[in-house]
Amino acid sequence: MRAPIEVIPCKICGDKSSGVHYGVITCEGCKGFFRRSQRSRPSFSCSRQRNCPIDRSSRNRCQHCRLQKCLRLGMSRQAVKFGRMSRQQRARLQAEVQQQLEQRQRVAEGAPTTPPGHPLTPPGHPRTPPGTQRGGMESGDGPSTPVVEPGRLEGTKRDPDGDRDGDRGDPDFCPHPGVSSVLQSPTASSVEIEHLTQNVLQCHRETCPPGAEELQLRRGDTFSREEICAYQRKPMAEMWQRCAGRVTEAIQHVVEFAKRLRGFMDLCQNDQIVLLKAGAMEVLLVRMCRAFNPDNRTVFFEGKYAGAELFRSLGCPELISSIFDFAQSLCALQLSESEVALFSALVLVNANRPWLQEQGKVARLQGHLDVAFRLLLRRTHREGLLARLPPPGHLRALCSQHLEQLQTLRRLHPGGLPAAFPPLYRELFTPDTETAGSAR
Repeated sequence: MRAPIEVIPCKICGDKSSGVHYGVITCEGCKGFFRRSQRSRPSFSCSRQRNCPIDRSSRNRCQHCRLQKCLRLGMSRQAVKFGRMSRQQRARLQAEVQQQLEQRQRVAEGAPTTPPGHPLTPPGHPRTPPGTQRGGMESGDGPSTPVVEPGRLEGTKRDPDGDRDGDRGDPDFCPHPGVSSVLQSPTASSVEIEHLTQNVLQCHRETCPPGAEELQLRRGDTFSREEICAYQRKPMAEMWQRCAGRVTEAIQHVVEFAKRLRGFMDLCQNDQIVLLKAGAMEVLLVRMCRAFNPDNRTVFFEGKYAGAELFRSLGCPELISSIFDFAQSLCALQLSESEVALFSALVLVNANRPWLQEQGKVARLQGHLDVAFRLLLRRTHREGLLARLPPPGHLRALCSQHLEQLQTLRRLHPGGLPAAFPPLYRELFTPDTETAGSAR
């Protein structure tokens, strides 16, 4: 007999859940809190270090950290706006509930488990997108070379609020069967998986500057108080342009990482573009943990380590705080360079991205990367890391915050500041409707 949903604790505070609310299993208290926070959109602040524990007894002490946890775990602003979930989303969430119940049963029986909803668990069925999307390509490096240049990125759509393909409840990663079944299949021998692993590590080393040793040596090189004040005095437009330039440089390295990744260039042209446009920023956020010093919450920026206060003139403290919080949490996992490399590849090669034309082919490559990651963790006795990786909705929530901030800039500076951003940055983070309008 199946246990009722009420036995599952609220994902936000651990209290007794009352069902699935706005995309996450929560209690009535967290459901109401999230609804109110999105309808009135108050400006919350944290008087501590923006890392307050949120549980049943402390959930009312810090609204800022409670809201950030809601967004991090996948609660949907779109669901608050538009009300009812789609049948597809409800079915997925009900399946997640059942998986959690079955997991608890396995734990009680002493069987091994894999966290439900985790990026490295079994694949969903391929989804056929409505209509055929043409992927823009150039042929400079051969028939399958993706080029991310202005006007040539196609394949993804965002809704008016900046989320790609709306909020349909699709998981961030397409899961894959366990290690044994894949290694026993004729399409994924242990030798092929090992070659893929070495390829990913080499691609990461070649496209992820600065190196880990250099970053470690330069941790003591921080901005002085005078330098920080100089950055804070910069006009918002200038500071946004500087940051957009640094982001663009980092994304160009992510594009090069993808092009060198074994199997990526074998995907159809449309799917290469879809994966890059949807996943480049997420990979960049994962890579950021390498350049983050959790001891003093600083990040490597323009040659030195900087705290969040250096970015004050951007005018988006919530976004900067969320990015720093994510980097802090990822650093707590103490990921090796090999783990960052394989996790980045899994974030990029995601068979659940909307508008893929050959989803099965993408899923096979993702599955092989999944197995490579698991085997690496088995060799290093780090299997427990799988249960501690960021929840599936965390990266998506951060990217949505970034897009929302850009939309605010467009409203405040129509045709001005956003038009001055690097072409690749504009192409990646401009809604398709605006891109089409500017083309006309």
